[in-house]
Amino acid sequence: MAQVVWSAPARSDLEAIHDYIAIESPAAALAVVVRILRHVEQLARHPESGSWLPELGRSRYRQIVEPPCHVVYRRAGRRVAILHVMRSERVFDVRRLEVATDD
Repeated sequence: MAQVVWSAPARSDLEAIHDYIAIESPAAALAVVVRILRHVEQLARHPESGSWLPELGRSRYRQIVEPPCHVVYRRAGRRVAILHVMRSERVFDVRRLEVATDD
């Protein structure tokens, strides 16, 4: 079983998404966060279950989709690092990976 570790940028991303949705509906914001956390927990048992990032092709980076978000992660041995959480409609800037991987 892999160890799932959240980077500081990923935690900030998730908090910002929650706060944005909570402006209109605190209950919906909580529901989105809970769904994302449950989906991420599955990576401990199935770390290869995510798809490759279209921007990078086959690489060490993958993503899982939990609408309305994408969770970007990297697997390294028995460790899964959650790097970013972003709204699906946003274009992912691969330069953000450099910041997240420094943790």
